[in-house]
This record gives sequence, structure tokens and C-alpha cells, in this order.
Amino acid sequence: MYKNYTVIDSHCHIYPEKIASKAVGGTDRFYDIVSKCEGTIEDLLSRGKKAGVDHFIVQSVATTPHQVRSINEFISKSVEEHKGLLTGLGTLHPDSLDQRGDVEHLVSLGLQGVKLHPDIQQFAIDDERCLKIYDLCDEFKLPILMHTGDNRYDYSNPNRLLPVLKKYKNLTVIGAHFGGWSMWEDACKIYAGLPNFYVDCSSSLYAITPQAAKKVVRTYGAQHVLFATDYPMWDPSEEIERFMAIGLTDEENKMIFSENVKKLFKIK
Repeated sequence: MYKNYTVIDSHCHIYPEKIASKAVGGTDRFYDIVSKCEGTIEDLLSRGKKAGVDHFIVQSVATTPHQVRSINEFISKSVEEHKGLLTGLGTLHPDSLDQRGDVEHLVSLGLQGVKLHPDIQQFAIDDERCLKIYDLCDEFKLPILMHTGDNRYDYSNPNRLLPVLKKYKNLTVIGAHFGGWSMWEDACKIYAGLPNFYVDCSSSLYAITPQAAKKVVRTYGAQHVLFATDYPMWDPSEEIERFMAIGLTDEENKMIFSENVKKLFKIK
């Protein structure tokens, strides 16, 4: 049973209560799905407690540069109000006129990394505008959780990310959705073996078989995989059940549920 493990959900989106419904609806339209959850911190913690989740990595995404600092302040405040339960990631935007200021503000708020969503933010990972972000994240030792993969677009696919990973060899990047949403098995063949690249299993287990998921995990190596739900898109209880259906070893489960992410974000 998964309750024998410490469980950390490494990929959760939260929004202020007054805009949560609108924000979740926008994501639903983008992916043509209906999210299972509400997108508020209260709903996340309630569902997480029911599922047996012990800790959550929370974030949101700025679609315009002027949203960056207010979103980061909201995430930081949420972490502060729920001490010990949350680790916060900040957002950045490639069109900001003060990238260094945004990063320094993010760090001053106690946020532990950066979330980027190239498809929703509409930039290619290898766009020159983004190099300043990677330079700064490398300088401040901030891991980047990045949406990766979408066969409808060419913003975040392996041809865009691979050159960045090879250039910034000390930069830690976590590729959401097994490194390639909608191209899971192809992506893992390309990225496997890169020491600075990790993946999470969010928004993937609903679409591929447990056997395929096991192959992806073992191609990357369990030491490079994180458990994640992509809340509010999926319910934590259902995602844990899907993950357990993969049939990994006890040691693999421990690494994926918590040990790997604890090291990346220095969670005690």
C-alpha cells in the first residue's frame, strides 16, 4: 500500500479562490478536458489529506510579464500560511524587462525553483529570449519545472529542450509529463541518461498503460522520476492508484514518491 510511503506531489497548480474557476476553465479549454478538482489551496489540501499526500510542490504560470511578481507573492503567502505542507515555485516570463529583478524577488520570497509552461506562455524553449532565464536559474541554483511535449505545437518538444540541456549542464530541469506530453515513449529515448534532467509522471498515467509507464520509468531510471498529479487536472487519490498499478519495486516507489524530490528541493 502507498500509505507505507512518504508521498510528495511534485506538480500542483493553485490559484486565488476568486479566480480559481476561471483559471481552471482556461486550462481545460487548452487541453480539451474537464479538470477533476477546483484549483484552490483548500481543495488541494483536503483532497491530498484524503489521498495520503504528505507534501505538495505548488506553482502557477504568468501569461504576461506584469503577472510575475503578484503570482510569486501569492505562492509565497500560501507556503507561509501552510508551513511544512508546501514548497513553492515561482514563475518567470521571457518578455519581462527585469529578469534579474524578478529572480531576486522570487528568491527573497523563499521560493525554491521556477515553473515554466512554454506552450501556454507561447515561447520556444530554445528561444533566445529565454537564455537570460536559464543563466539566472543556473546562477541562483534554481531547478526549473518545465512543461514538456505537445504534438499540436513546437514550443516544448525534445528538439527545443535538448540543446538547452546540453548547453546548461549544471542547470537542473524537471520535464513534466515524463518529458513529453503526448509523446511519452519517444521522449524518454531522447532524454535518457542526461544527468541534469528529471521527469515527473503528471498528466501521463491516464493516457498510457501501466506497462508503458514502467518502461518509461526504467528507461529514465527511477532516480530521475518524481511522482506528480498536475492538480487540479487530476484527483490525487486516483493518480496514486494509477501510479501503484505500474508495479514498481519498493525501492523505486520510495525514490519516486519522495526521495528524489526531497534532494532536488532540499525538503526535510
